[in-house]
Amino acid sequence: MSAPALRITDLAYAYPDGHQALYGIDLAIAPGERVALLGPNGAGKTTLVLHLNGILGAGGPGNGAAYGSEGSVEVGGLPVAKPHLQEIRRRVGIVFQDPDDQLFMPTVGEDVAFGPANFGLRGAQLRERVQQALHAVGMAELLHRSPLHLSGGQRRRVALATVLACDPEILVLDEPSSNLDPVARRELAEVLLGLDRTMLMVTHDLPYALQLCPRGVVLDGGTVVADGTTRDLLADADLLARHRLELPYGFVLA
Repeated sequence: MSAPALRITDLAYAYPDGHQALYGIDLAIAPGERVALLGPNGAGKTTLVLHLNGILGAGGPGNGAAYGSEGSVEVGGLPVAKPHLQEIRRRVGIVFQDPDDQLFMPTVGEDVAFGPANFGLRGAQLRERVQQALHAVGMAELLHRSPLHLSGGQRRRVALATVLACDPEILVLDEPSSNLDPVARRELAEVLLGLDRTMLMVTHDLPYALQLCPRGVVLDGGTVVADGTTRDLLADADLLARHRLELPYGFVLA
């Protein structure tokens, strides 16, 4: 059997001020699986995500120290550790909640080319990769436009293209539907459903999680408190109430 796309084993993390954010997380995600990571503010979701490409952990403080990381993270069987960080960061693409964190070049094409160029692509290969990424998100006609002049939904999809251009094995999406109008929200969902990638989506948008991710994981207090089908999790009113998760008013599970 192939290795999981992502395997997290007994992951714990404490910040330098002593705050313990994660307590022994165990999680495995299969290749091609789409998983929603749910939980209230302060649950540890962001801390967990920052371990997936070595922003936290990766051989930093820990290993029994008063603060830092313990446990392990593997991407396709490759440990997230300092010797492997360049390859890990190619394999794990994080799309941040705010597109401004990823769009900073004069044109859309230059933004999308920035990542693969840093991984060594040049010339025709680089141009092809940019075109493929923009085509995948339905933004190919914006190649020469300034990101400053795009709508919020367009900027979100271009930010996704900047990550897809690096050909990651795992897409990590941080609140992808936030601040989008209904049409842009639907268009982004259609794009994401059309991508053949392993996906971990961090979201408070429970209907979006249900639409996009067959599996859901609830994180609270730095631990995994539930793991199952997203539909079953959202149908459990007691579970949602205990962990400060709430469906929109009037939303009914079909």
